[in-house]
Amino acid sequence: MYSRILIPLEHSAADAGIIEYVRPLARMCGSTLVFIHVADGWAARNISQLQLRESDEMRDDRAYLEQVAAEMAAEGFQTEAILATGDPGTEIALAATRESCGLIAMATHGHKFFADLWRGSVANEVRHRSLVPVLLVRKK
Repeated sequence: MYSRILIPLEHSAADAGIIEYVRPLARMCGSTLVFIHVADGWAARNISQLQLRESDEMRDDRAYLEQVAAEMAAEGFQTEAILATGDPGTEIALAATRESCGLIAMATHGHKFFADLWRGSVANEVRHRSLVPVLLVRKK
């Protein structure tokens, strides 16, 4: 059913929750887990235009992604890790299509109405931009 599942990671405690939720689904479907983190700091958003090198934050994010992918590979899953740069909502939706994923599974913080209006919501943006189904799991 879902041969490839895209899992956006925040590099936060919320990641463990979405991984635990997706693990049995991925095992049942024999899915490849495609982990993505979108670095969106100043250096990440301008890396191409200004021909910058990866920042320390981006190197830490890449190491984290590779660690999570390796841990899941040790459990027998096929894994891939992608470090993207730019606007998180846009990059996640584009990656799902580009990587031929059948599902995006991501954690959401469950902000209240005014917080989402003020800061926006990556989950909401992905939900509107994505051409594939989006599974949203509220962070515990």
